[in-house]
Amino acid sequence: MNKVILMGRLTRNPNISYSQGENATCVARYTLAVDRRFRREGGQDADFISCVAFGRQGEFAEKYLKQGTKIAITGRIQTGSYVNREGVKVYTTDVVVEDQEFAESKAAAANNAGFQSGYQAPSYKEAPKPAPAQPNPANASGAPDGFMTIPEGIDEELPFI
Repeated sequence: MNKVILMGRLTRNPNISYSQGENATCVARYTLAVDRRFRREGGQDADFISCVAFGRQGEFAEKYLKQGTKIAITGRIQTGSYVNREGVKVYTTDVVVEDQEFAESKAAAANNAGFQSGYQAPSYKEAPKPAPAQPNPANASGAPDGFMTIPEGIDEELPFI
């Protein structure tokens, strides 16, 4: 199974092109900055993932996505290669976008410093607001990431470790 789910912010406006031929297809390329949950000291805080959206998904990106927009995408990883002008073989890895949606509210986007350049999110008729997260009563440990802390020495009792 080849399935990718990512949430991050666009590092710049999508690069839009159209395929040639009778049935021209929109192709939108953009890079998502996806925060890492954990980082090593001195390491980077985010991964920068190349994404490509075709057809209607590409048109959506062209119309609504701008630098700094926080989105959630699902798709698949696709690898490829080509020979550049210097004759060197270059390998590529992209996420082919199957679905994309806004990952923050219109108000949060407006308050984000990256949107001071006049960005205006589309109405919620096109992108419904996500439901607020419900508190999890099972998380009695109070861990900020929502996961329960496993006590030391219990490894022998857990069947999946």
